[in-house]
Amino acid sequence: MSVSIDFDFDLDREQSLALGGLALLFLLCSAAAAVSIHAWNDAAEEAAQRRNILAQVEAAQRRSGPGGTHAAIAPEAAFLAAPTEGQASALLQAHVTRLVTARRASVASSTTQPATRDDVPDVIRLRVMFDMELSALQAMLYELETGAPYVFVDAFVVSPQRGARGAAEQPLLRVTLDLKALWRRIRT
Repeated sequence: MSVSIDFDFDLDREQSLALGGLALLFLLCSAAAAVSIHAWNDAAEEAAQRRNILAQVEAAQRRSGPGGTHAAIAPEAAFLAAPTEGQASALLQAHVTRLVTARRASVASSTTQPATRDDVPDVIRLRVMFDMELSALQAMLYELETGAPYVFVDAFVVSPQRGARGAAEQPLLRVTLDLKALWRRIRT
């Protein structure tokens, strides 16, 4: 006895479109599931990294003990130490004036600037304008940015000055600096 099974797959146009739509729907659902699994995996890895960092910070805090001293981020000399913001601004102005006058120049103007929205608390801003030769300016900027207190140059504008100078002398440059420094409040 032999059994013969005959499959007849004659599909009309509607059935073919429905079968194609079903296959496309299956592919889209599979792709969505794969993207979701990948996103979940990335989120799980990021959470694990953050837990690891948190564990390291907590371990470091436990090692320092309750009330223990933490390592200083910057030395005390890096900050302008003053009881008020106005006095800290005056300290910054005096520091910059010393650097400028050490190079045989003088400060033409010096004004404090308001802190910006992006500044951390206890930031002092200062705009200074002076005339100086290029070689002296280079040396002063190096000392300003590498010395203490820490002073950062936010903006720097240089323009040549017109004036009678000898042929052997370097021309004077009009320099405008926007500076930023951090101050630490002290009690008096």
